[in-house]
Amino acid sequence: MFVDVLHEAPLYGHRKPARVLGSILYCFLLASYAVVAVAAPWVFGSIQGIIPSLLCSCSAALLIITGIFQQYLVYEVQKVRLQGYYIFSQKLKHIIRLPFATVAYGTALMLLVVIWHPHIGILSISTWLRIIMFVEVLCAGSFMSMYIGYVHQYNTLNSEPDVLKSLYSALQPSSSLEELRYHDGGRLSDQQMALLQYQRENIHYLSEEILRLQECLSKYERTNDGSTPQVDLAHLLAARDQELRALSAEMNQVQSELRLARNLIAERDTEVQRIRTTNNQYVEENERLRAILGEWSARAAKLERALEMERISNLELQKKIAKLRSHSASTEQNGD
Repeated sequence: MFVDVLHEAPLYGHRKPARVLGSILYCFLLASYAVVAVAAPWVFGSIQGIIPSLLCSCSAALLIITGIFQQYLVYEVQKVRLQGYYIFSQKLKHIIRLPFATVAYGTALMLLVVIWHPHIGILSISTWLRIIMFVEVLCAGSFMSMYIGYVHQYNTLNSEPDVLKSLYSALQPSSSLEELRYHDGGRLSDQQMALLQYQRENIHYLSEEILRLQECLSKYERTNDGSTPQVDLAHLLAARDQELRALSAEMNQVQSELRLARNLIAERDTEVQRIRTTNNQYVEENERLRAILGEWSARAAKLERALEMERISNLELQKKIAKLRSHSASTEQNGD
């Protein structure tokens, strides 16, 4: 059913590029932060006593700005995801959390240094804070450089959305790796959902195109001009309408495939639950057998103790018999 899907794939020529202006401004902010860290003794030369407090305040302000900037990055990554580039958005999703985490760890470490006043080597508290700020800027700047590089790669990318590949994931022929695609932590469902979102965006785009073409067609019809532009626009409108219908049918098919994949996952979960129940039964049976074995071991120990006592009593009885025999023998000899 999906043999020719790549030839009928949704349009991706209207892809919106991701913006990097905010990322560049944030890198300039990190550079300013690094300058403050390096030149703090000279910038705040007249107020040496409160330099640690000022540096911690700058770090806290950077943390707040980074949190706001992270929401902007989340919006940009969501836009990349809606364009159908699921794998690309997953890469960016992991990167955009790192600057905020770096600044948060750096701020926490600076506060610990200010509170506990560690005396390590010949460095002062202010020097330690500046070192932490500089390392913080290096790490956050490297993560932002990675993000800008990935975004530039996305903007220059000229290929179809990778989310279309998930159409084949539930229909691949059987292989030795057949079971792996149903045990990937819901990644198949996530890809199918990303595909549905991408198709909704394409349907919205095609609807806007249809409305625009209808307006152009109505303008040409009102001018009573030659038939050639009107015929071309009508043909283009029909082609767009046909693509829209094909997209709707394809989205319905993908939804059915998504339901199939979810049913398969539910069946696997049921089977795993049944295996866990059987395992629990085996564990209970094993515990019961261990209790029986312990009871028999206790009984065997009691029997061994009873046999030992019986053996001791037999030895004492034999000793008494021997004494009686010797006593009777000595009595007979005295009588003679």
